[in-house]
Amino acid sequence: MNELLRAYRRDEDGVLSFREAWYEQEEGVVVVNHGVVGHVSKDDVQSVESDEAAVALLEAFSAQCAEDGFAEIPVEEQHWVVAQFALKTKDGTERDRYLERSAVAALTGHFAWRGLGVVDRSTIENGKLNIFLVSPEPSKAVKAVVSVAREADLDPTKLTVGVAPYSEPEALKRRHPAGPGAPFSL
Repeated sequence: MNELLRAYRRDEDGVLSFREAWYEQEEGVVVVNHGVVGHVSKDDVQSVESDEAAVALLEAFSAQCAEDGFAEIPVEEQHWVVAQFALKTKDGTERDRYLERSAVAALTGHFAWRGLGVVDRSTIENGKLNIFLVSPEPSKAVKAVVSVAREADLDPTKLTVGVAPYSEPEALKRRHPAGPGAPFSL
């Protein structure tokens, strides 16, 4: 039982907040993580005596989210954010695969603790490392990708970021580095 429950709410000022909860069976705890999307979240950990107690706590979490106006954002209403790194060879090298593992790990952690979305997959092809993320807040996600590239020493000079509605992945537009009519291709 490793289900993650995640819900969002946009307030009257347009600020998107999130709540998520999951059960860590081996530790016997339910974790509730919450905050404003794009900012480091806070978490609360509660010990539970059994799987049944965890299920009851997660059901109560879902009910409280609904009562407070939080709801899941369907993936179709989110955006693709593609972090793309130019490589030196067409098929990539062992160094590029290390870059891929490092970048995926850094982005996964950064996005998770800020409610920014999830890493969907990564590919190395045509001389590019592409990391596909799904996010409810694409503008904040682009800024986060750039920040992670700098902080994790992922060679931000080779980074390009594209964004498209989830239902239109072929409509990717370059958002970083910015430029008039900037193309983006996979």
